[in-house]
Amino acid sequence: MGAIRHLYVHLPFCVHRCGYCDFVTLVAREGEHDRYVDALLAEFELERAALADDVETTFLGGGTPSFTRPGALSRLLEALPAADEVTVEANPETVTRELAVLLLSSGVTRVSLGAQSFQPRLLEVLERQAAPDDVRHAVHTLRDVGFDNISLDLLYGIPGQSVADLDLDLAEALALAPDHLSYYELEAKPGTRFTHAWGDELARQAEAMEGYFGRVVETLVGAGYRWYETANFCISSERAGGRDLRARHNLGYWHASDYLGLGIGAVSTVTGRRWRNAAGLRGYLESLERGERPPREIEELDEPTRARERLMLGLRLDEPLHLDARVEAALDRPALDRFAEHGLVDLVAAGSGERANAIRLTERGRPLGGGITAELLA
Repeated sequence: MGAIRHLYVHLPFCVHRCGYCDFVTLVAREGEHDRYVDALLAEFELERAALADDVETTFLGGGTPSFTRPGALSRLLEALPAADEVTVEANPETVTRELAVLLLSSGVTRVSLGAQSFQPRLLEVLERQAAPDDVRHAVHTLRDVGFDNISLDLLYGIPGQSVADLDLDLAEALALAPDHLSYYELEAKPGTRFTHAWGDELARQAEAMEGYFGRVVETLVGAGYRWYETANFCISSERAGGRDLRARHNLGYWHASDYLGLGIGAVSTVTGRRWRNAAGLRGYLESLERGERPPREIEELDEPTRARERLMLGLRLDEPLHLDARVEAALDRPALDRFAEHGLVDLVAAGSGERANAIRLTERGRPLGGGITAELLA
């Protein structure tokens, strides 16, 4: 068997496509769900030799995985290898008691709910179908059947969002006591209808975003959450009885680990090679029905590229990034010394030695992480 311990599975089906979304999604297509799962499992059989015997994480993303027809979703979950952490993304309006029981009985350990906001007018701007009560109902339903690891996804920077709106969203989210929160700045991708409709407003409020982000961090850290990655927070281990509630699958990405991705548009990184499956459903289905791998774009990753990625991803975390030979080769030392002098980067001793052999961004540096990281790249 191989050594890859992280598996991503893309389920693209959605009831409705939100205007700001640029993920690989397909609206409805209920008649295709079983055929698509057949293709996923066929791709899995072609690639499973790359996976380790002990898979650490499996993540079902989308799209809206929880919209997938229950029989197809159950069949997929039962066929995938057991993993220490199994996450399924869900839209709140799709969460019923029946779905929650299906997920729990199929080995899912963690559910990530796309809340985005609790303000009805902002949800309307985002073209979201879930109402605030749907989010609350979804969390309570998942808790009632026994889930003890629930994450909420929220957005700041929504057109028309005031500071008061942001504070209300934070208060509503904390009232539900999620184990994990992902809080992202809204990115309006070029070419989406959302950018066409709201581009001027997004540009107007851009300068306020740093302040919004600071408010998110201050509020969540003050409530006992660990700010462990640029946009991610989890209940501290002290409050969680010693449990580490960081998203282990995403930690695999941030640690630049190899991973296998299945489904249309899915990306894999395996032993110095990265490939992305084409986004077209028809080509994906027909290739796998012939027993062939789907159409893909393949990129060879040389050592300098992997080193730069390790540096960029590692500095997103609150833990020190070890300066091994690979990372050192990607690092601009004069820039590092300059940022350290200005209190934006810490040089620390990681492990048993006393020599500074690791770096991390300081509390002052983390909000500026993108710019700092760009300058640190040799």
